[in-house]
Amino acid sequence: MENLLRVGVISSTHGVKGEVKVYSTTDDINRFKTLKKVILDTGREHMELEIQNVKFFKNMAILKFKGYDSIEDIEKYKGKDLLVTRDQAVKLGPDENFIADLIGLTVVTEDGEEFGTLTDVIKTGANDVYEVKTKSGKEVLLPAIKECVLSVDLETGIVKVHIMDGLLD
Repeated sequence: MENLLRVGVISSTHGVKGEVKVYSTTDDINRFKTLKKVILDTGREHMELEIQNVKFFKNMAILKFKGYDSIEDIEKYKGKDLLVTRDQAVKLGPDENFIADLIGLTVVTEDGEEFGTLTDVIKTGANDVYEVKTKSGKEVLLPAIKECVLSVDLETGIVKVHIMDGLLD
């Protein structure tokens, strides 16, 4: 399991005083209100940043980091991920999993036959959709609903699914 979980992506700067617009990759953008620190993944290193101020505009969080006081200090981090450690993550409810924990799991049918590997989770609004690469290399989209996804076992690394009529057409 991943120890670092992505909570957002810096999309652009905001103003000239070092603030950034952050696209939230979590279910609840308000979780930024309670965060004190995040980890910036620069691509070469991880830097811990202290959050000085949080505000919201439309669907974005606007963050100000301590020690970054100008647009020049922060603009080089556009497009970079903001991460938290697993112990800072929100508590999950029953039947909820972090996307990072699902990627790479083996997908099997209800008959126990290996179907493929879960390669992505797509957020659609209504329900998530699991992207599965089959053993033959085909990409299949499965709705993450109880009628289709029967169980997820992180310990064994297996997602058991029922292939509903019409999904493979």
